[in-house]
Amino acid sequence: MRKIELAKTAGFCFGVNRAVNLLDKMVREGRRVCTLGPIIHNPQVIADFESRGVTIIDEPEQCEKEDVIVVRTHGITKELLERVKSVSPDYCDATCPFVRKIHKTVSENSDENTVTLIAGDCSHPEVIGIRSYCNGESYVFNNEDELDEIIKSRPDLDKKHLILVSQTTFSVKSFKKCVKKIKNYYTNVIIFDTICNATEERQKEATLLSLKNDAMIIIGGRQSSNTAKLKAVCESNCPTFLVETAEELQGIDFTMFTSVGVTAGASTPDGIIKEVLKTMSEKLEQMQEKANAVKEETSVSENESFADMLEEYIDESSDQRVTGIVVGVSPSEIEVEIVGRKHTGYIPDSEYSNDPTVDMTKEVKLGDKLNLIIMKTNDAEGTVMLSKKRYDSAQAWESLAETEDAVEGKVTGVVGDNKGLFVQYNGIRVFIPASLSRFNRNDALEDMVGETVKFKIIDIDRRRKRVVGSIKAASRDIRNELAEQFWAQAEEGQKYTGTVRSLTKYGAFVDIGGVDGMIHISELSWTRIKHPSDVVNVGDTVEVYIKALDKENKKISLGFKKVEDNPWEILKRDYPVGKEVKVKIVGLTTFGAFASIIPGIDGLIHISEISYSHIGNPAEVLKVGQEVDVKILDIDFDKKRVSLSIKALLEPPAEEEKTESTEQEVVADGEQATPVEAVAEAAAEAPAEEAAAEEAPAEEAAAEEAPAEEAPAEETPAEEAPAEETVAEEAPAEETPVEEAPAEEAPAEETVAEEAPAEEATEE
Repeated sequence: MRKIELAKTAGFCFGVNRAVNLLDKMVREGRRVCTLGPIIHNPQVIADFESRGVTIIDEPEQCEKEDVIVVRTHGITKELLERVKSVSPDYCDATCPFVRKIHKTVSENSDENTVTLIAGDCSHPEVIGIRSYCNGESYVFNNEDELDEIIKSRPDLDKKHLILVSQTTFSVKSFKKCVKKIKNYYTNVIIFDTICNATEERQKEATLLSLKNDAMIIIGGRQSSNTAKLKAVCESNCPTFLVETAEELQGIDFTMFTSVGVTAGASTPDGIIKEVLKTMSEKLEQMQEKANAVKEETSVSENESFADMLEEYIDESSDQRVTGIVVGVSPSEIEVEIVGRKHTGYIPDSEYSNDPTVDMTKEVKLGDKLNLIIMKTNDAEGTVMLSKKRYDSAQAWESLAETEDAVEGKVTGVVGDNKGLFVQYNGIRVFIPASLSRFNRNDALEDMVGETVKFKIIDIDRRRKRVVGSIKAASRDIRNELAEQFWAQAEEGQKYTGTVRSLTKYGAFVDIGGVDGMIHISELSWTRIKHPSDVVNVGDTVEVYIKALDKENKKISLGFKKVEDNPWEILKRDYPVGKEVKVKIVGLTTFGAFASIIPGIDGLIHISEISYSHIGNPAEVLKVGQEVDVKILDIDFDKKRVSLSIKALLEPPAEEEKTESTEQEVVADGEQATPVEAVAEAAAEAPAEEAAAEEAPAEEAAAEEAPAEEAPAEETPAEEAPAEETVAEEAPAEETPVEEAPAEEAPAEETVAEEAPAEEATEE
């Protein structure tokens, strides 16, 4: 198998996806739910919902009082639906919209004299439901043979009002053949093509895939009608295998096929499809690894310098294997008595172990029994040279040829120019190609020398007695075991120490022990960063916690940011309201300036808080990058807003300066409002006691005020004068400065302009 091709239309169709989402939403809302029959034809999905508290009932009356009945995607009979409504008024109808359309079609186009022909499986829940909406007779056929039986048994159908519909998942190819035959017999038939578009597209694509690939894998429940149809349209073109889960792939020999197409029924969730593809990809990778390993081993063995390094393993016959009892030990050799023989045996240090660092005097003591192989016999001297390491190698070879599990060995060296590793396993030198020597490409081969590693045997050349192994394959198995353990106990909030394995532009992938989780770029820092490498690098050890789990799709979202590093927590702790701080201007607008308080938090200096003097635009006095001293006026932690003020740290102007400033601003604003109106607006904002004074009768105020010729506003009759005009009457004319008005002629309300702070005038 060199290629895997997935159909674009594989997986949930619209109707199934809608039903599953409806049910999932109700479960997440904590509602008690029961389904009238399986919601869809997929045992894995059903089992998942059952584990979450959803019950399956056969009759509406079986539901409890608080339960909500969910009608399955295939729909139910008309009579059964009425029972559901009476038992569970708040029922949820998850019937596929395309199925409901067929119900409506047969109901509106049939009467007691109409015969309805239905192409489909008579025992399928969808077809049973469709028949209940037929107002007259109905007949079901699943193929041409069954259609022929109907035609033979009812020769009078050509005189009836005849309509034809089909099950939504009926085979398009079969339906066309049946339609052709029906038209030959009945010219009066009205045909409704009710095969779901998604089903039609799925079957067409499956057919094309089966024609261009050596084999097909169909994923879906064996009880699913559309899954069965997919298998049927494919198996006439190539070997086709129906699997419900990834585990069922184990019995398929993919070495027979170059390319394999994959599709899935409408009731198959994405999680199962992904798991199947993952398993197939691993098988493909293993096959490629094995092929590459054999190729690399062959190319290496053809090199004479490497050939000298490889030893030919011997498989001695049983009569050359003996047992020796140690009678003497020295640093250079071991002397033994051979059981059952009169010869004296000795084991040179070179034949004791493949590990040259072993000290025989510490490992062996008198009386030990050793299993040995005879290397050379000297009958004249009555001695035999023996080898322990060759016996160990022979035994290891036998066990190695039979094992499928991972074994352990010690890395003894690097082959050639980083072509791979040599690993010793009980006297057998195993070659591990560089591509299979490490799980992470960043690991250096030289650094692995001397380590004890786990590896799997992927190829054995019995003739040349050479072995090829894979550390990567063993690591993959270990990770799979760890992954199973992880998913069995994983919960949100758990903390892990992980290693950064890779970076993408949207986040960092971290190995947390057999599984990888992702830290999204937004989770890496409380401040905005351009790339994950701004915070972490491949190989870094990081402390993370599980933020979210998607067990169905095997996805893990990891959290990295610490609460104590949250700039808003720092602000709450170190920057209370009223504190004076130095900030940097980072942005200017017409209504104010934004300034950075601490990394990640900007505050707003409103235009009214920049200066006591009138400012038309903040850019007149501030610029980006400028540092200024401000006072924190207010912090809204809910809305994440901070109000700052420069003015609060400035000395307010003298009373005379404030008055002049007020007048100037009133005059400056004269284009928009007359001085009278400006003063009136200021008076409107005066304290309550001043407002009370303003409420004095208009005629009394007029008597005390300046003459009419100096105050044109008095020309308005007192009884018609609005409140603001009354205030205006009290203000001195423009020719007379406010501060020069005599005290006896200036009641409390007339001093508004004098006492109004400069900032109030600015606001006007």
